[in-house]
Amino acid sequence: MNYKEKYEKWLENDYFDQETKEELEKISNDEEEIEERFYTDLDFGTGGMRGIIGAGTNRVNKYTIRKATQGLANYIAKEGDKSKGVAISHDNRHKSRQFATAAALVLAANGIKAYLFDDLRPTPELSYAVRELNTTAGIMVTASHNPPEYNGYKVYWNDGAQIVAPHDEGIISEVNAINDFSKVEIISKEEAKQAGLFEIIAPRMDDEYIETLKNLSLNEEIIKKVSNDFDIVYTPLHGAGNIPVQRILDELGFENVHVVAEQEEPDPDFSTVDYPNPEEPAVFDLAMDLAEEENADLIMANDPDADRVGIAVKDTSGEWNFLNGNQVGVLLSEYILENLASIPENGTIIKTIVTTEMINPIANKYNIDVMNTLTGFKYIGEKIKEFKAGKYDKKYIFGFEESYGYLYGTHARDKDAIVATMLIAEMAAYYESQGSSLYEELMRMYEEYGYYKADLEAIRMPGKEGQEKINAILADLRENSPTEINGEEVVVKKDYLARKSYDLESGAESKLDLPESNVLQFELADDSLVTVRPSGTEPKIKFYFSVTADSDEAAEEKLNAVKESVMNLVE
Repeated sequence: MNYKEKYEKWLENDYFDQETKEELEKISNDEEEIEERFYTDLDFGTGGMRGIIGAGTNRVNKYTIRKATQGLANYIAKEGDKSKGVAISHDNRHKSRQFATAAALVLAANGIKAYLFDDLRPTPELSYAVRELNTTAGIMVTASHNPPEYNGYKVYWNDGAQIVAPHDEGIISEVNAINDFSKVEIISKEEAKQAGLFEIIAPRMDDEYIETLKNLSLNEEIIKKVSNDFDIVYTPLHGAGNIPVQRILDELGFENVHVVAEQEEPDPDFSTVDYPNPEEPAVFDLAMDLAEEENADLIMANDPDADRVGIAVKDTSGEWNFLNGNQVGVLLSEYILENLASIPENGTIIKTIVTTEMINPIANKYNIDVMNTLTGFKYIGEKIKEFKAGKYDKKYIFGFEESYGYLYGTHARDKDAIVATMLIAEMAAYYESQGSSLYEELMRMYEEYGYYKADLEAIRMPGKEGQEKINAILADLRENSPTEINGEEVVVKKDYLARKSYDLESGAESKLDLPESNVLQFELADDSLVTVRPSGTEPKIKFYFSVTADSDEAAEEKLNAVKESVMNLVE
Protein backbone atom coordinates (compact mmCIF):
# COMPACT_ATOMS: atom_id res chain seq x y z
CA MET A 1 0.00 0.00 0.00
CA ASN A 2 1.51 3.35 -1.03
CA TYR A 3 1.37 6.54 1.05
CA LYS A 4 -1.66 7.95 -0.76
CA GLU A 5 -3.65 4.75 -0.22
CA LYS A 6 -2.79 4.81 3.48
CA TYR A 7 -3.94 8.44 3.65
CA GLU A 8 -7.26 7.61 2.01
CA LYS A 9 -7.76 4.64 4.33
CA TRP A 10 -7.36 6.85 7.40
CA LEU A 11 -9.96 9.24 5.99
CA GLU A 12 -12.45 6.48 5.21
CA ASN A 13 -12.04 4.03 8.08
CA ASP A 14 -14.49 4.52 10.96
CA TYR A 15 -11.78 3.36 13.39
CA PHE A 16 -10.11 6.79 13.18
CA ASP A 17 -11.97 9.55 15.00
CA GLN A 18 -13.38 12.75 13.54
CA GLU A 19 -10.65 14.97 14.97
CA THR A 20 -8.03 12.88 13.18
CA LYS A 21 -9.93 13.02 9.90
CA GLU A 22 -10.37 16.77 10.11
CA GLU A 23 -6.63 17.20 10.62
CA LEU A 24 -5.94 15.07 7.55
CA GLU A 25 -8.52 16.84 5.42
CA LYS A 26 -6.64 20.11 6.01
CA ILE A 27 -3.60 18.76 4.16
CA SER A 28 -5.56 17.27 1.23
CA ASN A 29 -3.85 19.65 -1.23
CA ASP A 30 -0.35 19.23 0.20
CA GLU A 31 1.09 16.17 -1.51
CA GLU A 32 4.51 16.55 0.14
CA GLU A 33 2.99 16.65 3.64
CA ILE A 34 0.79 13.63 2.92
CA GLU A 35 3.84 11.69 1.77
CA GLU A 36 5.86 12.70 4.86
CA ARG A 37 3.06 11.50 7.15
CA PHE A 38 2.37 8.20 5.39
CA TYR A 39 5.39 7.10 3.34
CA THR A 40 6.45 4.84 6.23
CA ASP A 41 5.39 3.71 9.67
CA LEU A 42 6.97 5.63 12.53
CA ASP A 43 9.99 3.56 13.39
CA PHE A 44 9.82 1.65 16.65
CA GLY A 45 13.51 1.14 17.24
CA THR A 46 15.73 -0.16 19.99
CA GLY A 47 15.00 2.95 22.07
CA GLY A 48 11.26 3.04 21.41
CA MET A 49 9.91 5.74 19.13
CA ARG A 50 9.99 9.51 18.85
CA GLY A 51 8.48 11.82 16.29
CA ILE A 52 6.27 14.78 15.47
CA ILE A 53 2.77 14.74 16.99
CA GLY A 54 0.03 14.47 14.39
CA ALA A 55 -2.21 12.20 12.34
CA GLY A 56 -0.54 9.60 10.14
CA THR A 57 1.47 6.41 10.28
CA ASN A 58 4.74 8.36 10.48
CA ARG A 59 3.59 10.52 13.39
CA VAL A 60 3.09 10.16 17.13
CA ASN A 61 -0.62 9.90 17.90
CA LYS A 62 -2.90 7.76 20.04
CA TYR A 63 -3.11 5.15 17.29
CA THR A 64 0.65 4.68 16.90
CA ILE A 65 0.97 4.70 20.71
CA ARG A 66 -1.70 2.01 20.97
CA LYS A 67 -0.01 -0.07 18.27
CA ALA A 68 3.34 0.13 20.07
CA THR A 69 1.69 -0.89 23.32
CA GLN A 70 -0.12 -3.81 21.70
CA GLY A 71 3.23 -5.02 20.40
CA LEU A 72 4.67 -4.72 23.91
CA ALA A 73 1.68 -6.59 25.36
CA ASN A 74 2.10 -9.38 22.81
CA TYR A 75 5.77 -9.70 23.71
CA ILE A 76 5.07 -9.75 27.45
CA ALA A 77 2.51 -12.51 26.89
CA LYS A 78 5.21 -14.59 25.18
CA GLU A 79 8.39 -13.72 27.06
CA GLY A 80 7.47 -11.83 30.22
CA ASP A 81 5.10 -12.13 33.17
CA LYS A 82 1.67 -10.62 32.57
CA SER A 83 0.77 -10.85 36.25
CA LYS A 84 3.39 -8.29 37.29
CA GLY A 85 2.03 -5.42 35.22
CA VAL A 86 3.67 -2.35 33.67
CA ALA A 87 4.54 1.03 35.25
CA ILE A 88 3.81 4.15 33.17
CA SER A 89 4.90 7.77 33.47
CA HIS A 90 5.03 10.84 31.26
CA ASP A 91 6.47 14.32 31.03
CA ASN A 92 4.80 17.67 30.29
CA ARG A 93 4.59 17.51 26.50
CA HIS A 94 1.49 17.93 24.37
CA LYS A 95 -0.83 14.92 24.75
CA SER A 96 1.57 13.09 27.07
CA ARG A 97 -1.19 12.29 29.57
CA GLN A 98 -3.51 11.16 26.79
CA PHE A 99 -0.83 8.90 25.33
CA ALA A 100 0.12 7.44 28.73
CA THR A 101 -3.53 6.68 29.47
CA ALA A 102 -4.02 5.13 26.02
CA ALA A 103 -1.07 2.83 26.68
CA ALA A 104 -2.51 1.84 30.06
CA LEU A 105 -5.88 0.92 28.56
CA VAL A 106 -4.32 -1.22 25.83
CA LEU A 107 -2.36 -3.11 28.46
CA ALA A 108 -5.50 -3.56 30.56
CA ALA A 109 -7.39 -4.89 27.55
CA ASN A 110 -4.65 -7.51 27.24
CA GLY A 111 -5.00 -8.56 30.88
CA ILE A 112 -1.88 -6.68 32.00
CA LYS A 113 -2.22 -4.35 34.98
CA ALA A 114 -1.15 -0.75 34.36
CA TYR A 115 0.36 1.33 37.18
CA LEU A 116 0.11 4.98 36.17
CA PHE A 117 1.50 8.01 38.00
CA ASP A 118 -1.13 10.63 38.75
CA ASP A 119 0.79 13.37 36.91
CA LEU A 120 4.10 14.04 35.22
CA ARG A 121 7.19 12.49 36.78
CA PRO A 122 10.89 12.41 35.82
CA THR A 123 12.13 9.55 33.66
CA PRO A 124 14.47 8.27 36.41
CA GLU A 125 11.56 7.91 38.82
CA LEU A 126 9.84 5.67 36.27
CA SER A 127 12.98 3.52 36.19
CA TYR A 128 12.94 3.44 40.00
CA ALA A 129 9.22 2.57 40.11
CA VAL A 130 9.65 -0.40 37.73
CA ARG A 131 12.08 -1.95 40.19
CA GLU A 132 10.12 -1.02 43.33
CA LEU A 133 6.80 -2.28 41.97
CA ASN A 134 8.51 -5.33 40.49
CA THR A 135 6.72 -4.86 37.17
CA THR A 136 7.60 -6.71 34.01
CA ALA A 137 8.13 -3.48 32.07
CA GLY A 138 7.80 0.28 32.10
CA ILE A 139 6.70 2.96 29.63
CA MET A 140 7.85 6.58 29.62
CA VAL A 141 6.01 9.00 27.35
CA THR A 142 8.55 11.71 26.54
CA ALA A 143 10.52 13.29 23.73
CA SER A 144 13.30 14.37 26.09
CA HIS A 145 14.81 17.65 24.84
CA ASN A 146 13.24 17.67 21.36
CA PRO A 147 11.26 20.72 20.15
CA PRO A 148 7.65 21.11 21.37
CA GLU A 149 6.05 19.49 18.32
CA TYR A 150 7.60 16.14 19.29
CA ASN A 151 6.61 13.37 21.64
CA GLY A 152 7.84 9.83 22.15
CA TYR A 153 7.61 6.48 23.86
CA LYS A 154 10.38 4.58 25.66
CA VAL A 155 10.14 1.02 26.95
CA TYR A 156 11.91 -0.33 30.04
CA TRP A 157 12.31 -3.94 31.10
CA ASN A 158 12.03 -5.38 34.61
CA ASP A 159 15.52 -4.27 35.67
CA GLY A 160 14.51 -0.62 35.22
CA ALA A 161 16.74 -0.09 32.18
CA GLN A 162 15.63 0.71 28.66
CA ILE A 163 15.21 -2.40 26.55
CA VAL A 164 18.30 -4.05 25.08
CA ALA A 165 18.83 -7.38 23.32
CA PRO A 166 17.01 -9.69 23.12
CA HIS A 167 13.95 -7.79 24.33
CA ASP A 168 14.40 -4.84 21.96
CA GLU A 169 14.33 -6.94 18.79
CA GLY A 170 11.53 -9.09 20.17
CA ILE A 171 9.30 -6.10 20.91
CA ILE A 172 10.15 -4.47 17.58
CA SER A 173 9.09 -7.64 15.77
CA GLU A 174 5.77 -7.73 17.62
CA VAL A 175 5.08 -4.05 16.88
CA ASN A 176 5.96 -4.44 13.20
CA ALA A 177 3.72 -7.50 12.92
CA ILE A 178 0.63 -5.36 13.59
CA ASN A 179 -0.63 -4.23 10.18
CA ASP A 180 -4.18 -3.27 11.12
CA PHE A 181 -4.73 -0.59 13.76
CA SER A 182 -8.25 -1.84 14.39
CA LYS A 183 -6.84 -5.12 15.71
CA VAL A 184 -5.34 -3.33 18.71
CA GLU A 185 -7.25 -4.19 21.88
CA ILE A 186 -8.46 -1.42 24.19
CA ILE A 187 -11.03 -0.98 26.94
CA SER A 188 -12.39 2.02 28.83
CA LYS A 189 -10.81 3.30 32.03
CA GLU A 190 -13.93 2.28 33.96
CA GLU A 191 -13.72 -1.29 32.66
CA ALA A 192 -10.01 -1.43 33.47
CA LYS A 193 -10.57 -0.22 37.02
CA GLN A 194 -13.43 -2.66 37.60
CA ALA A 195 -11.18 -5.50 36.43
CA GLY A 196 -8.41 -4.39 38.79
CA LEU A 197 -6.14 -3.65 35.84
CA PHE A 198 -5.65 0.10 36.29
CA GLU A 199 -4.05 1.66 39.36
CA ILE A 200 -2.71 5.10 40.17
CA ILE A 201 0.71 4.84 41.81
CA ALA A 202 0.58 5.93 45.47
CA PRO A 203 2.38 9.12 46.60
CA ARG A 204 4.67 7.00 48.79
CA MET A 205 6.66 6.25 45.62
CA ASP A 206 7.78 9.89 45.54
CA ASP A 207 8.74 9.77 49.22
CA GLU A 208 10.74 6.57 48.83
CA TYR A 209 12.48 7.82 45.71
CA ILE A 210 13.58 11.08 47.34
CA GLU A 211 14.69 9.31 50.52
CA THR A 212 16.75 6.85 48.46
CA LEU A 213 18.53 9.72 46.70
CA LYS A 214 19.18 11.59 49.94
CA ASN A 215 20.92 8.50 51.29
CA LEU A 216 23.43 8.85 48.44
CA SER A 217 24.67 12.19 49.75
CA LEU A 218 28.41 12.10 50.43
CA ASN A 219 28.82 15.31 52.46
CA GLU A 220 25.47 16.30 53.92
CA GLU A 221 27.17 17.98 56.88
CA ILE A 222 28.98 20.39 54.52
CA ILE A 223 25.66 21.63 53.13
CA LYS A 224 24.53 22.79 56.54
CA LYS A 225 27.82 24.63 57.09
CA VAL A 226 27.72 26.70 53.90
CA SER A 227 24.00 26.83 53.03
CA ASN A 228 23.51 30.38 54.38
CA ASP A 229 26.09 31.78 51.99
CA PHE A 230 25.63 29.47 49.02
CA ASP A 231 23.04 30.48 46.40
CA ILE A 232 21.71 28.25 43.65
CA VAL A 233 19.60 29.23 40.66
CA TYR A 234 17.61 26.34 39.22
CA THR A 235 15.31 25.93 36.23
CA PRO A 236 13.31 22.84 35.23
CA LEU A 237 12.81 24.37 31.75
CA HIS A 238 9.03 23.94 32.15
CA GLY A 239 9.44 20.21 32.79
CA ALA A 240 9.19 17.39 35.31
CA GLY A 241 12.21 18.22 37.49
CA ASN A 242 10.69 21.15 39.35
CA ILE A 243 9.01 19.45 42.32
CA PRO A 244 11.56 16.68 43.04
CA VAL A 245 14.60 18.93 42.66
CA GLN A 246 13.21 21.66 44.90
CA ARG A 247 12.19 19.04 47.44
CA ILE A 248 15.50 17.22 47.62
CA LEU A 249 17.60 20.39 47.82
CA ASP A 250 15.37 21.72 50.56
CA GLU A 251 15.43 18.50 52.58
CA LEU A 252 19.22 18.32 52.35
CA GLY A 253 19.51 21.81 53.80
CA PHE A 254 20.10 24.17 50.88
CA GLU A 255 18.42 27.35 52.07
CA ASN A 256 18.97 29.65 49.09
CA VAL A 257 17.54 27.93 46.02
CA HIS A 258 16.07 30.41 43.54
CA VAL A 259 13.83 28.94 40.86
CA VAL A 260 13.31 30.75 37.55
CA ALA A 261 9.65 31.71 37.91
CA GLU A 262 9.00 32.01 34.16
CA GLN A 263 10.12 28.39 33.64
CA GLU A 264 8.81 26.78 36.82
CA GLU A 265 5.40 25.55 35.70
CA PRO A 266 4.88 22.78 33.12
CA ASP A 267 4.51 24.24 29.63
CA PRO A 268 4.34 21.94 26.60
CA ASP A 269 5.20 24.85 24.29
CA PHE A 270 8.41 25.66 26.19
CA SER A 271 7.48 29.25 25.55
CA THR A 272 10.62 30.86 27.01
CA VAL A 273 13.14 28.87 24.95
CA ASP A 274 13.55 27.83 21.34
CA TYR A 275 14.74 24.35 22.24
CA PRO A 276 14.44 22.90 25.79
CA ASN A 277 17.95 21.44 25.86
CA PRO A 278 20.29 22.13 28.83
CA GLU A 279 23.24 21.61 26.47
CA GLU A 280 22.36 24.95 24.84
CA PRO A 281 23.62 28.12 26.61
CA ALA A 282 20.61 30.07 25.30
CA VAL A 283 18.22 28.24 27.65
CA PHE A 284 20.14 29.76 30.59
CA ASP A 285 19.32 33.39 29.69
CA LEU A 286 16.57 33.85 32.29
CA ALA A 287 18.51 31.83 34.85
CA MET A 288 21.56 34.04 34.38
CA ASP A 289 19.47 37.17 34.88
CA LEU A 290 18.20 35.73 38.15
CA ALA A 291 21.70 34.62 39.12
CA GLU A 292 22.98 38.16 38.72
CA GLU A 293 20.16 39.47 40.92
CA GLU A 294 20.85 36.92 43.64
CA ASN A 295 24.65 36.84 43.26
CA ALA A 296 24.34 33.07 42.84
CA ASP A 297 27.21 30.60 42.97
CA LEU A 298 25.74 27.93 40.71
CA ILE A 299 23.14 27.62 37.94
CA MET A 300 21.53 24.29 37.05
CA ALA A 301 18.95 23.33 34.41
CA ASN A 302 17.16 20.04 33.69
CA ASP A 303 15.66 18.90 30.43
CA PRO A 304 11.86 18.34 30.30
CA ASP A 305 11.88 14.72 31.52
CA ALA A 306 14.64 15.48 34.06
CA ASP A 307 17.12 12.82 33.13
CA ARG A 308 19.82 15.32 32.13
CA VAL A 309 21.32 18.38 33.80
CA GLY A 310 23.41 21.27 32.51
CA ILE A 311 25.27 23.75 34.69
CA ALA A 312 27.00 27.14 34.65
CA VAL A 313 29.72 28.14 37.11
CA LYS A 314 31.78 31.26 37.75
CA ASP A 315 35.42 31.45 36.80
CA THR A 316 38.04 33.28 38.87
CA SER A 317 37.04 36.63 37.30
CA GLY A 318 33.37 36.14 38.16
CA GLU A 319 32.28 35.37 34.59
CA TRP A 320 29.81 32.53 33.98
CA ASN A 321 31.10 29.44 32.18
CA PHE A 322 28.95 26.62 30.78
CA LEU A 323 30.45 23.24 31.55
CA ASN A 324 29.82 20.44 29.10
CA GLY A 325 28.77 16.90 29.92
CA ASN A 326 32.31 15.56 29.85
CA GLN A 327 33.55 18.22 32.25
CA VAL A 328 30.73 17.65 34.74
CA GLY A 329 31.25 13.89 34.41
CA VAL A 330 34.93 14.01 35.36
CA LEU A 331 34.23 16.48 38.18
CA LEU A 332 31.60 14.17 39.63
CA SER A 333 33.85 11.14 39.16
CA GLU A 334 36.71 12.69 41.12
CA TYR A 335 34.39 14.08 43.80
CA ILE A 336 32.78 10.69 44.34
CA LEU A 337 36.12 8.87 44.43
CA GLU A 338 37.60 11.39 46.85
CA ASN A 339 34.67 11.19 49.24
CA LEU A 340 33.66 7.54 49.26
CA ALA A 341 34.23 5.92 52.64
CA SER A 342 36.12 3.23 50.75
CA ILE A 343 36.64 2.55 47.07
CA PRO A 344 35.41 -0.97 46.31
CA GLU A 345 37.82 -3.55 44.99
CA ASN A 346 37.26 -3.92 41.25
CA GLY A 347 35.38 -0.63 41.31
CA THR A 348 34.38 0.54 37.83
CA ILE A 349 33.18 3.68 36.13
CA ILE A 350 31.14 3.09 32.97
CA LYS A 351 31.05 5.53 30.07
CA THR A 352 30.08 5.47 26.39
CA ILE A 353 32.51 5.28 23.47
CA VAL A 354 31.96 8.98 22.65
CA THR A 355 32.52 10.17 26.23
CA THR A 356 35.80 11.78 27.32
CA GLU A 357 38.98 9.73 27.65
CA MET A 358 39.99 12.01 30.53
CA ILE A 359 38.37 9.52 32.87
CA ASN A 360 41.22 7.05 32.19
CA PRO A 361 44.01 8.87 34.07
CA ILE A 362 41.55 9.62 36.88
CA ALA A 363 40.71 5.93 37.13
CA ASN A 364 44.40 5.05 37.16
CA LYS A 365 44.99 7.40 40.08
CA TYR A 366 42.29 5.71 42.16
CA ASN A 367 43.11 2.20 40.92
CA ILE A 368 39.70 1.54 39.40
CA ASP A 369 38.55 0.32 35.99
CA VAL A 370 36.78 2.08 33.12
CA MET A 371 34.33 0.22 30.89
CA ASN A 372 33.04 1.51 27.55
CA THR A 373 29.59 0.91 26.08
CA LEU A 374 27.80 1.96 22.93
CA THR A 375 26.17 5.39 22.93
CA GLY A 376 22.98 5.39 24.97
CA PHE A 377 22.55 5.14 28.71
CA LYS A 378 20.59 1.92 28.36
CA TYR A 379 23.89 0.15 27.73
CA ILE A 380 25.27 1.51 30.99
CA GLY A 381 22.11 0.23 32.71
CA GLU A 382 22.67 -3.17 31.09
CA LYS A 383 26.21 -3.35 32.51
CA ILE A 384 24.96 -2.54 36.02
CA LYS A 385 22.59 -5.50 35.71
CA GLU A 386 25.42 -7.72 34.51
CA PHE A 387 27.65 -6.59 37.39
CA LYS A 388 24.90 -7.51 39.85
CA ALA A 389 24.42 -10.90 38.17
CA GLY A 390 28.12 -11.68 38.46
CA LYS A 391 28.88 -11.69 34.74
CA TYR A 392 31.84 -9.42 35.51
CA ASP A 393 33.94 -9.31 38.66
CA LYS A 394 33.31 -5.58 38.96
CA LYS A 395 31.53 -3.13 41.27
CA TYR A 396 29.62 -0.20 39.81
CA ILE A 397 30.67 3.22 41.12
CA PHE A 398 29.38 5.77 38.62
CA GLY A 399 28.20 6.04 35.03
CA PHE A 400 28.09 9.02 32.68
CA GLU A 401 27.84 10.06 29.06
CA GLU A 402 28.87 13.23 27.25
CA SER A 403 25.27 14.22 26.57
CA TYR A 404 24.76 15.42 30.16
CA GLY A 405 23.61 12.10 31.61
CA TYR A 406 24.84 10.77 34.97
CA LEU A 407 23.90 8.03 37.42
CA TYR A 408 25.24 7.67 40.94
CA GLY A 409 23.67 4.75 42.80
CA THR A 410 21.83 1.74 41.41
CA HIS A 411 18.30 2.77 42.45
CA ALA A 412 17.60 3.44 38.76
CA ARG A 413 19.07 2.01 35.60
CA ASP A 414 18.84 5.16 33.52
CA LYS A 415 20.48 8.53 33.80
CA ASP A 416 19.07 10.45 36.76
CA ALA A 417 19.21 14.23 36.77
CA ILE A 418 17.53 14.45 40.18
CA VAL A 419 20.38 12.66 41.96
CA ALA A 420 22.92 14.38 39.67
CA THR A 421 21.48 17.85 40.42
CA MET A 422 21.64 17.03 44.14
CA LEU A 423 25.22 15.80 43.88
CA ILE A 424 26.41 18.75 41.76
CA ALA A 425 24.98 21.19 44.31
CA GLU A 426 26.64 19.26 47.13
CA MET A 427 29.95 19.09 45.24
CA ALA A 428 29.92 22.83 44.60
CA ALA A 429 29.15 23.50 48.28
CA TYR A 430 31.96 21.14 49.31
CA TYR A 431 34.56 22.93 47.20
CA GLU A 432 33.22 26.28 48.42
CA SER A 433 33.91 25.09 51.98
CA GLN A 434 37.47 24.26 50.88
CA GLY A 435 38.02 27.76 49.52
CA SER A 436 37.77 26.54 45.93
CA SER A 437 35.07 26.23 43.25
CA LEU A 438 33.96 23.86 40.51
CA TYR A 439 35.79 25.97 37.93
CA GLU A 440 39.04 25.99 39.91
CA GLU A 441 38.80 22.24 40.51
CA LEU A 442 38.33 21.63 36.80
CA MET A 443 41.40 23.73 36.00
CA ARG A 444 43.39 21.79 38.61
CA MET A 445 42.29 18.52 37.05
CA TYR A 446 43.40 19.68 33.60
CA GLU A 447 46.82 20.48 35.01
CA GLU A 448 47.01 17.08 36.70
CA TYR A 449 45.53 14.82 34.00
CA GLY A 450 46.02 16.74 30.76
CA TYR A 451 43.87 19.08 28.70
CA TYR A 452 41.12 16.98 27.14
CA LYS A 453 38.73 18.74 24.81
CA ALA A 454 35.72 17.38 22.99
CA ASP A 455 33.00 18.69 20.72
CA LEU A 456 30.05 17.55 18.65
CA GLU A 457 28.82 18.57 15.22
CA ALA A 458 25.31 17.44 14.30
CA ILE A 459 23.85 17.89 10.83
CA ARG A 460 20.07 17.81 10.71
CA MET A 461 18.66 15.91 7.73
CA PRO A 462 14.88 15.47 8.16
CA GLY A 463 12.49 13.32 6.23
CA LYS A 464 12.95 10.48 3.79
CA GLU A 465 15.56 12.31 1.74
CA GLY A 466 17.51 13.21 4.86
CA GLN A 467 17.65 9.60 6.03
CA GLU A 468 18.99 8.56 2.65
CA LYS A 469 21.73 11.19 2.88
CA ILE A 470 22.72 10.04 6.38
CA ASN A 471 22.98 6.45 5.16
CA ALA A 472 25.04 7.54 2.15
CA ILE A 473 27.54 9.52 4.26
CA LEU A 474 28.12 6.58 6.59
CA ALA A 475 28.41 4.13 3.72
CA ASP A 476 30.99 6.33 1.97
CA LEU A 477 33.07 6.77 5.15
CA ARG A 478 32.94 3.02 5.71
CA GLU A 479 34.07 2.15 2.19
CA ASN A 480 36.45 5.08 1.64
CA SER A 481 37.80 5.66 5.12
CA PRO A 482 40.29 8.51 5.58
CA THR A 483 43.92 7.49 6.06
CA GLU A 484 44.77 10.77 7.77
CA ILE A 485 42.89 13.56 9.53
CA ASN A 486 44.42 16.97 10.26
CA GLY A 487 47.77 15.66 9.08
CA GLU A 488 47.74 12.82 11.60
CA GLU A 489 47.69 9.21 10.49
CA VAL A 490 44.56 7.18 11.23
CA VAL A 491 46.01 4.20 13.12
CA VAL A 492 42.84 2.34 14.12
CA LYS A 493 39.42 2.13 12.50
CA LYS A 494 36.56 0.67 14.50
CA ASP A 495 33.44 -0.39 12.63
CA TYR A 496 30.76 -1.24 15.16
CA LEU A 497 28.39 -2.39 12.44
CA ALA A 498 30.88 -5.09 11.44
CA ARG A 499 31.94 -5.40 15.11
CA LYS A 500 35.58 -5.23 14.03
CA SER A 501 38.61 -3.13 14.90
CA TYR A 502 41.24 -2.66 12.20
CA ASP A 503 44.84 -1.82 13.13
CA LEU A 504 45.83 0.10 10.01
CA GLU A 505 49.55 -0.06 10.81
CA SER A 506 49.84 -3.83 11.22
CA GLY A 507 46.78 -4.86 9.22
CA ALA A 508 45.49 -6.91 12.15
CA GLU A 509 41.77 -7.29 12.80
CA SER A 510 40.10 -7.93 16.14
CA LYS A 511 36.54 -8.38 17.31
CA LEU A 512 34.71 -5.59 19.12
CA ASP A 513 32.93 -6.95 22.16
CA LEU A 514 29.96 -4.62 21.85
CA PRO A 515 26.57 -5.01 20.11
CA GLU A 516 26.24 -4.25 16.41
CA SER A 517 25.63 -0.54 15.76
CA ASN A 518 25.98 1.79 12.78
CA VAL A 519 28.98 3.63 14.23
CA LEU A 520 32.46 4.38 12.87
CA GLN A 521 35.37 5.49 15.03
CA PHE A 522 38.83 6.62 13.93
CA GLU A 523 41.81 6.77 16.29
CA LEU A 524 44.65 9.06 15.23
CA ALA A 525 48.36 8.76 15.94
CA ASP A 526 48.18 11.67 18.41
CA ASP A 527 45.35 9.97 20.41
CA SER A 528 42.63 12.13 18.87
CA LEU A 529 39.31 10.37 18.27
CA VAL A 530 36.62 10.93 15.65
CA THR A 531 33.31 9.07 15.90
CA VAL A 532 30.41 9.18 13.43
CA ARG A 533 26.92 7.84 14.04
CA PRO A 534 23.28 8.60 13.19
CA SER A 535 21.20 9.96 16.06
CA GLY A 536 18.87 7.40 17.56
CA THR A 537 16.22 9.99 18.40
CA GLU A 538 16.44 12.79 15.83
CA PRO A 539 16.97 13.07 12.04
CA LYS A 540 20.66 13.92 12.46
CA ILE A 541 24.10 12.55 11.73
CA LYS A 542 26.54 13.23 14.56
CA PHE A 543 30.30 13.73 14.51
CA TYR A 544 32.14 13.49 17.83
CA PHE A 545 35.65 14.88 18.27
CA SER A 546 38.07 14.28 21.13
CA VAL A 547 41.64 15.57 21.51
CA THR A 548 44.25 16.00 24.22
CA ALA A 549 47.21 18.36 24.57
CA ASP A 550 49.47 19.88 27.21
CA SER A 551 47.71 23.25 27.36
CA ASP A 552 44.22 24.63 26.96
CA GLU A 553 45.23 26.70 23.93
CA ALA A 554 46.91 23.78 22.18
CA ALA A 555 43.93 21.50 22.82
CA GLU A 556 41.48 24.09 21.49
CA GLU A 557 43.57 24.66 18.39
CA LYS A 558 43.85 20.94 17.72
CA LEU A 559 40.13 20.38 18.28
CA ASN A 560 39.16 23.05 15.77
CA ALA A 561 41.62 21.71 13.22
CA VAL A 562 40.35 18.13 13.55
CA LYS A 563 36.74 19.30 13.23
CA GLU A 564 37.50 21.32 10.10
CA SER A 565 39.40 18.44 8.52
CA VAL A 566 36.55 15.96 9.09
CA MET A 567 33.71 18.24 8.10
CA ASN A 568 35.51 19.02 4.84
CA LEU A 569 35.35 15.30 4.06
CA VAL A 570 31.56 15.21 4.16
CA GLU A 571 30.62 18.53 2.59
